[in-house]
Amino acid sequence: MFFRLLPVVVGLLAANAHAAGNIETGRAVFDKKCASCHKIGPAARGTFGPHLNAIVGRQAGATTDYRYSEAMKTSKVVWTPETLRAFIHAPNKVVPGNKMRFWGIGDEGEITDLLAFLQTVR
Repeated sequence: MFFRLLPVVVGLLAANAHAAGNIETGRAVFDKKCASCHKIGPAARGTFGPHLNAIVGRQAGATTDYRYSEAMKTSKVVWTPETLRAFIHAPNKVVPGNKMRFWGIGDEGEITDLLAFLQTVR
């Protein structure tokens, strides 16, 4: 019986580890795909895109140092891991008419890792 359940348990553990994401890999994804427009850290300010400090739990279009599109300001989106995942995957499907010039990330593993990293950014 044990040997029958072992593959199931191993599979569940692997899936759970992937669901949590890898923070270091997420940092690399951020550096490669986000950092040219979005800043993080104590001195971060909105430049070409809004800063992403404490993005999880924040209302979309809420920072005062960036000029958001009307679509983003009126979207009523709150950035949860789920809404961020959807937005990172397809920005214009979540907030049609936003001004982010990014096609999205199609790799769910990269998104999971990026979200793990973004949740550490205060």
